[in-house]
Amino acid sequence: MQKIRHMQLKPGMPLSRIAKEMEGTHVLGSGRFGRAVSILTEMWRSNAYRNILAFAGPLVPGGLRKLIIDLIAGGYVHAVVTTGANVTHDIVESLGFRHIAGSPDLDDKALRKRNLSRIYDILITQSAINRLEKTAYKILNQIPAEQRRNIASYELLWEVGKRLTARPSILATAQRHRVPVFCPGIYDSMLGLNLWTFGRLNPLVINPMRDFSRLVDLTYESKKTGLIILGGGMPKHQAMIANVYRGGTDAAIQITLDRPEAGGTSGAPLEEAISWGKIRSPNRLATVIGDATILFPLIAIAALERVQKRRK
Repeated sequence: MQKIRHMQLKPGMPLSRIAKEMEGTHVLGSGRFGRAVSILTEMWRSNAYRNILAFAGPLVPGGLRKLIIDLIAGGYVHAVVTTGANVTHDIVESLGFRHIAGSPDLDDKALRKRNLSRIYDILITQSAINRLEKTAYKILNQIPAEQRRNIASYELLWEVGKRLTARPSILATAQRHRVPVFCPGIYDSMLGLNLWTFGRLNPLVINPMRDFSRLVDLTYESKKTGLIILGGGMPKHQAMIANVYRGGTDAAIQITLDRPEAGGTSGAPLEEAISWGKIRSPNRLATVIGDATILFPLIAIAALERVQKRRK
């Protein structure tokens, strides 16, 4: 039986060392946090791993966009599975618009009159959404009609990224590094609305089978796979189920605020996926309960400190 080791912390201590002290407790949130750092370090340190980042919730407008760009550019993430909303907000920022800090207590009727839309305490202007529509139509018209008749979401998003190079973005970085960005719920977003209206008058069929085939091939051909799951929903499940035909993923961390009692995917413990063959064993799993916009930057930086220290 493991004994709880009390943390010994000092001012100026590196985050990676603080995480080691937290892991030494073996229990509660601190133990899970420290274990997540160790698992992520292994995933990023070993060339055997192909790592999939799955994230839902407003993480792009909420401040994690640059971190995700850096992880893709650094070769730490080999595939992304996310929501149409996060893709939408990445495109909006690549067009030069910025998200605005607001408040959850604002009058939403007043916001509507001011052409502002709210995501809890984040605001975005209607002019940004209008520019998104025009940009989406322009890019779609540049893609050959025959290609649009049977296109995967990752192929479509690569085409978008190829044309949005004026500013750094997730899509442009992913396209440049040939990292596929899968968006299984792409129509459930403002971008999806634009795709639908364009498709009413023009050829456009986004084929989810092609997406899933590419994702399964990526996992099946990998020596090891690792999952980084922020939030839940469809991105989480798509990333996990793609590992079934290889006997499950080898390592995974998840950060979620959802509870497991309702039986939904978002709050489900990672261990539950072992019974479905989506995860191989409980040895390299960590679920950290909390806000991903707080926890993931800390866990990621602590892991990167260890990886970069080993490389020196």
